[in-house]
Amino acid sequence: MEQLRQSAGEHRMEQIIGNLLRTGVLLAALVALAGAALFLYRHGTEVPDYHFFQGEPKDLRTADGILHNAMQIRGRGIILAGMLLLIATPVFRVVFALLAFLWLHDRLYSLISLIVLAALLFSLFGMSL
Repeated sequence: MEQLRQSAGEHRMEQIIGNLLRTGVLLAALVALAGAALFLYRHGTEVPDYHFFQGEPKDLRTADGILHNAMQIRGRGIILAGMLLLIATPVFRVVFALLAFLWLHDRLYSLISLIVLAALLFSLFGMSL
């Protein structure tokens, strides 16, 4: 009976994780699409100058700058906010898996999830420390 209950809990956890990933990817795509539509509406008739390379503006090189631009309803900021959502989705998945394994008292997978989360966070923020 215990085995059956644990299996049902694991199955429910897999469904929630699947829905979390689908929702995250769909939300990121919708945000990026809205930003692209706004960007094309405002700048679609401009002729780009390809003679000189112009990199990304400084205010769009950090997460704070991207979110600030998105809050000001700027197309580029909204597009990049969608990309941040896309990057954050698997991180949320690992956090949810860690919490679920802790709830299920599964020490081995809790430890593995914690190691994966540490690797993800280090790869995202470790270089700036």
